[in-house]
Amino acid sequence: MTKDNKKRPNPIKKQSKRKSFTIIHPNAAGIDVGSEEHWVAVPEDRDEQPVRSFKCFTADLNAMADWLKSCHIQTVVGINRCILDTPVPNIGETRI
Repeated sequence: MTKDNKKRPNPIKKQSKRKSFTIIHPNAAGIDVGSEEHWVAVPEDRDEQPVRSFKCFTADLNAMADWLKSCHIQTVVGINRCILDTPVPNIGETRI
């Protein structure tokens, strides 16, 4: 209690009002491009396992493209962690 016998608001109990994001590209996926494997995420309603990892070999990249196509993905955004030359964009441009 404070000096004037009023309770202080408890900041822990305070509910935060989260704003939801507007979905701009519902058929988009995200790829975290790595040197040994790529982590790919699709919308949760597209697959029972919406996040998967794929190795960097051609067969794996083709499997990734097949999976993205089966999930009806039309666009992909990727983050590349210090890899200057990667075949991921080439596979995506020709397969999706």
